[in-house]
Amino acid sequence: MPEFVLSVDIGTTSTRAIVFNEAAEALCTSQLEYDQIYPHPGWHEQKHDDLIQSVYTALDGVAEKFKGMGYKLEDIKGVGLTNQRETACVWSRSTGKPFPNVNAIAWPDTRNTATIRQLAAKSDKGVDALKGKTGLPISTYFSGTKLRWMLDNIPAVKEAHDNDDLLFGTVESFALYNLTGGKDGGVHLTDVTNASRTMLMSLETLDWDKECLEFFGVKHNILPKIVSNAEVYGKISSGAFKGFQICGMIGDQQAALVGQKCVEVGSAKNTYGTGAFLLYNTGHNIVPSTHGLLTTPAYRAGPNAKPVYALEGSIAVAGSSVKWLRDSLNLIGDSADVGKLASQVKDTGGVYFVPAFSGLFAPYWDDSASGCIIGLTGYTTKHHLARATLESVCFQTKAILDAFAKDSKSELQILRVDGGLTNSDECMQIQSDILGISVERPDMRESTALGSALLAGVTLGLFGWDLTKPESLKKVNVAGKSTFTAKNDQKDRDQRYRGWNRAIERSKGWKTEEDERVAGAFEADQPKVAKG
Repeated sequence: MPEFVLSVDIGTTSTRAIVFNEAAEALCTSQLEYDQIYPHPGWHEQKHDDLIQSVYTALDGVAEKFKGMGYKLEDIKGVGLTNQRETACVWSRSTGKPFPNVNAIAWPDTRNTATIRQLAAKSDKGVDALKGKTGLPISTYFSGTKLRWMLDNIPAVKEAHDNDDLLFGTVESFALYNLTGGKDGGVHLTDVTNASRTMLMSLETLDWDKECLEFFGVKHNILPKIVSNAEVYGKISSGAFKGFQICGMIGDQQAALVGQKCVEVGSAKNTYGTGAFLLYNTGHNIVPSTHGLLTTPAYRAGPNAKPVYALEGSIAVAGSSVKWLRDSLNLIGDSADVGKLASQVKDTGGVYFVPAFSGLFAPYWDDSASGCIIGLTGYTTKHHLARATLESVCFQTKAILDAFAKDSKSELQILRVDGGLTNSDECMQIQSDILGISVERPDMRESTALGSALLAGVTLGLFGWDLTKPESLKKVNVAGKSTFTAKNDQKDRDQRYRGWNRAIERSKGWKTEEDERVAGAFEADQPKVAKG
């Protein structure tokens, strides 16, 4: 009988459930978008109930599609879970429910900028106070700083923390707790990849670190237990897949690294989603970065497996810049139109767009940076703006690859890519031209979901999959690929990149403490809610 693996991918704007076979063909998919809430400038929230209900709806939908293809649900042997990272969820230990009027704080949220300054002032190392232990600078990005903001600013959360009624976790932890029963037997677990993004976990021990907990003023008992990325965590307690084992769990960007089969030292991938995230496999070595990158676990393929680490460069705004063109400027009717517009001009006409809507992440790390479009003239058209939007993601990717080369002392020759923006041939050609190396795009680009499915398969011993043996994955996702190679010369690349760096410098340091006070005092009549 055929055997399959199911992945649930809880992304920033939607949840997808996808069934994969041994060759990583996606047999059927069910997807549901959920609301994004923007109560104030720089704030980005999601409703806890929306997150978990989207999971159940996606699971029910894929079950119907799968059975409609003539298969039995029992043919699915296990479930993998992957998720948007750094989004902070809090709920009550006694009720198992979120607190009234307290939403999850999504990863791009920057309300905690003042919190960052306060934390950095506690150490003579500033924002690098915990980097030696965690691999991360103190930033608005990470869920531990979001939790600290909630403890300082939401009385219900502080009271629950003080009274031992608080549970905290990232999205996979909240989803797993609910899927396995919630208050009635639900497990409170997280995996090494998601735990590493809290700033509360030691890279060496892969456990919660006492010094980090004291630094943030967080109690140990609110935290989930840290587990590997490939083991049985529990069974789904209700719905179409009641009784099915959840047996793979990993943060979305590490999942994409696995899904792209970057299991060999020196391999790298970039995922162009809402943000963009480039990971470089460093094997069993923890490689500190001195050039603005993050050091992170890549995966741990079982409780007794040696952890594999990676260097990561995170870009806050990638696909969301295209949505901004569509939704806020009405410049395009559909996200797919951006590539068509960009292809109608040979360059940007001197325009650079720095989409620092949430500050700048790697390798710049400037929370005070602001978005800017510079180089505008009477010659500028919407075509130039569309091309500058695509170039902005590609230039930031180059900055990260340059940092990789300095930290790893090696040059990447091929960049494997996935995510929504890679559907644009124009964008991928621009990327190759800016980097001067080959860009490789698989035909099946659900790499994030595939990564968690592969880990579930490893747990169950399916199909001979073994992440320590790359040859065991030789039949996985080989249906086809497209390769883009540079069509320009080094002089052109250098000239354009110099212009980008000038634009970056003008973006940095724009937001002041006065701006933050104004934003903090701002009271909208009604929070802005965006669909999906």
